[in-house]
Amino acid sequence: MNVTPTRVWITRAEPGAARTAARLRDMGFEPIVAPLLSLETLTPPVPDLASFAALAFTSINGVAAFAALTPRRDRPVFAVGDATAQAAHDAGFADVRSASGDLRDLARLIASAIASPAVLVPQAETPAGDFTAALTAAGARNVAIHSLTVYRAIETSAAEPSLFDAVLIHSPRAGKALAKRGHDALAHSVLACISPAAAAPLVALGLTPVVAKSPDETSLLTILNTTLGKRDPAV
Repeated sequence: MNVTPTRVWITRAEPGAARTAARLRDMGFEPIVAPLLSLETLTPPVPDLASFAALAFTSINGVAAFAALTPRRDRPVFAVGDATAQAAHDAGFADVRSASGDLRDLARLIASAIASPAVLVPQAETPAGDFTAALTAAGARNVAIHSLTVYRAIETSAAEPSLFDAVLIHSPRAGKALAKRGHDALAHSVLACISPAAAAPLVALGLTPVVAKSPDETSLLTILNTTLGKRDPAV
């Protein structure tokens, strides 16, 4: 008997979408790559890195965009999660520490390691959260954050797949873009979100997304194994 593969819509931008698709195939799912976002790398002037005690990266995209701007790899790096830390290692940074969590975990890690020097944060034009507020909450009021905008995420006009059983939402920006597609097309699918912030725009529509236990892709994909088969039929 032929069994129709479970179809999972990947909304994240490339090149991450291709990596996610490969993982889904290994899990036995059928990935549908239709990104709601595209990334534009920016080329701002890089300040003198000697002025900063460390770099802080909040995404893999930030690592890639910043690494293309300068050959220097001598600053210590604080990364929001393990995947971002691995990307920093792969880019040539030797001294990398992972917060293994979200922005609040990254702020706590920096607060515990740095007393007062400045930290450079290469990030998106529209950050996923308020890093300065997170640092203040973590007790690092004397740490001076300097943002460097190295890329921007732009909403695409990608056509919505005609059939899908689940949707992966990797970021708050993707959650907002998906919410614009409306309630009806999403109501009978598993909406797997990497964080509460990514889920919030869908909750506002009256939908019930499932949030990963930790803000990383492994936890996000675990949702598919635990929820598919317990859903209404896909439309």
